[in-house]
Amino acid sequence: MKTKILKHSILAVCLSLLPMAMMAKQEATVSSPSGNITLTTGVDNVGRPYYSLNRGKEEILLHSALGLKLKDGDLSNDFRLIGFSRATKDETWHQPWGEEDDVRNHYNELTMKLAQKKGLQRQLTIVFRVFDDGMGFRYVFPQQKNLSDFIITDELTEFCFKGDPEAWTLPFDADYYEGLWTKAPLSKKQKVCTPVTIEAKPDLYMMLHEANLTDYSSLNVKPIEAKEGYVRLKAELVPWSNGDLVRAKAPFVSPWRMLSVEDHVCGLITNRIMLNLNDPCKIKDTSWITTGKYVGVWWTYHMQHATWGIGPKHGATTENTKRYIDFAAEHGFKGVLVEGWNYGWENDWGKEGDKFNFTKPYPDYDFDGLQKYALSKGVSLIAHNETGGAAKNYEEQLEAAFSLYEKMGIKAIKTGYVNKVMDNKELQHSQYGVRHYRKVIEAAARHHIMVVNHEPAMPTGLQRTYPNLIASEGVRGQEWNAWDGAGGNPPYHLCVLPFTRQLAGPIDFTPGIFKLEGQVYAHTHPHTTLAKQLAEYVVIYTPWQMAADEIENYKDQPAFTFIEAMPSNWQKTVIPMAEIGKYIVTARQNRDNQDWFVGGMTDENARDISLKLDFLAPGTTYKAIIYKDGPDAEYDKNPYPMTIEQLVVNHDSVLKLHMAKSGGFAIQLIKQA
Repeated sequence: MKTKILKHSILAVCLSLLPMAMMAKQEATVSSPSGNITLTTGVDNVGRPYYSLNRGKEEILLHSALGLKLKDGDLSNDFRLIGFSRATKDETWHQPWGEEDDVRNHYNELTMKLAQKKGLQRQLTIVFRVFDDGMGFRYVFPQQKNLSDFIITDELTEFCFKGDPEAWTLPFDADYYEGLWTKAPLSKKQKVCTPVTIEAKPDLYMMLHEANLTDYSSLNVKPIEAKEGYVRLKAELVPWSNGDLVRAKAPFVSPWRMLSVEDHVCGLITNRIMLNLNDPCKIKDTSWITTGKYVGVWWTYHMQHATWGIGPKHGATTENTKRYIDFAAEHGFKGVLVEGWNYGWENDWGKEGDKFNFTKPYPDYDFDGLQKYALSKGVSLIAHNETGGAAKNYEEQLEAAFSLYEKMGIKAIKTGYVNKVMDNKELQHSQYGVRHYRKVIEAAARHHIMVVNHEPAMPTGLQRTYPNLIASEGVRGQEWNAWDGAGGNPPYHLCVLPFTRQLAGPIDFTPGIFKLEGQVYAHTHPHTTLAKQLAEYVVIYTPWQMAADEIENYKDQPAFTFIEAMPSNWQKTVIPMAEIGKYIVTARQNRDNQDWFVGGMTDENARDISLKLDFLAPGTTYKAIIYKDGPDAEYDKNPYPMTIEQLVVNHDSVLKLHMAKSGGFAIQLIKQA
């Protein structure tokens, strides 16, 4: 009897363990090439997919759910595992332009194929890629009998962070992403856009974002659960006007959801997961894609010295533009940007944004003659295309406008969408807006035209695929220092951007204001020293940099020599020291030679640093030309004092540098023969 009872007990235990054993088969792990990052994924006992992430033995992301809701079904549960497959990749690809010459793309991949047990038995595939410095995953909707055209009504992706880490975020409803990034525990945040920059602990920094935003809606996230030990975020997408999130047709893929993971804050800036999760370049010949510097009449408008629309103070005149072309040619700049040159600026954009004409200049602007004049001096016009948010009107004119620009030899445009909605209906960051921006980029590529996109969707690394997308705005930029009622950007702002908005991609911030007093509003002006304005050129990255001030303000300014010398294409980038929101030092090596440029800046606090030059080549000497705050410099009282000195330095040198309140420095390091 005892033997029989024992057998029944053993059988009962085995049966009780069977679901656990079956569940274990529904799970798999994939580690990064070095093994330091490990992702676990599978389906739980209700068939819901999930994942988690570890760094070594340390949990980073706890059990986080995956899935989506469709208008005609639910793709978040009732799944069975079809199977796992694995792949690995290790390649190095070349950037036509960028913060470094080449990028290594090294990851291990795990693909989980799922099918629902009941109902329509729809299939869903989730692909995970794990790098030594983070991970990414995306949803794949295979072509199948019971899924053709479909509408996503909710994305149920979760990111369950261990603890309650501090995060730098921007509110999801900041117009054009032009807001201030603020720091607080994740649990205290409302809905925010990505990227989200996380300071978890002294040796753990993360950035949550998306990569390869293609025919989808922009990603926001919000906390949905906060308990002792974790905070759970959920994806929130920007809707169409009728509430749809994404309209799709199988086969279809989502953007990548990505998390970079670094043990030092400086690593966030040199992390390249977002770029690596984008598709390889689709432009076969990229030789026409260049980098450079430009000037323009933009700041004169903000200073109310000229107007966009035609009239007695019109800025876009033939005579005025020639002055800027001559200045550009004299100082080695490649481009001149002129807003307000074309018909449409005189209209009410909210009602008549569709009146913009992108080929017809105002009578006082000789478009063709000015471009010929510019080309004769080794310069080119940059065509400005403000749409007023009238996307359809722009799309209808794309081929005619871009064909004209290509024929004229214009190789770059700056677009604008100053309207909270497109076509008086759809949000810019919805799938509607994302589709429009892509049409512009692809049309521009066909006509060998580079694009700087203002009022954009948040960048997601698309410049790898379409390197003619050279920069975007999507930031509280320099113009806020002209008319912001609160006085302008606060001193800490520039020390936050490299770790937040800039992680998404190059920024058209428009630096280089040399006349720092408020000219329109007494208390509104750049809250920096002159030296910090120079530092912006190194710290805030874009392949096309603007000297944004009125050209008269550069006359007889020794500091302008640094801007003249600055390249905007790099073979290597190093961040020697930084603390988010407080200070940063950035060093970049010129792609065309072995010279380096260094920029440093601080918040409202003065700061003394010891800068090691150990990023320089050993056994080589460099002439250092240092532009730094003068002894009495102070951003709010005396922003102009600057000391310019020259030293001979090498790999072992350490520079003692003082940064005034909201001050900085800029250094040119010229390799000696």
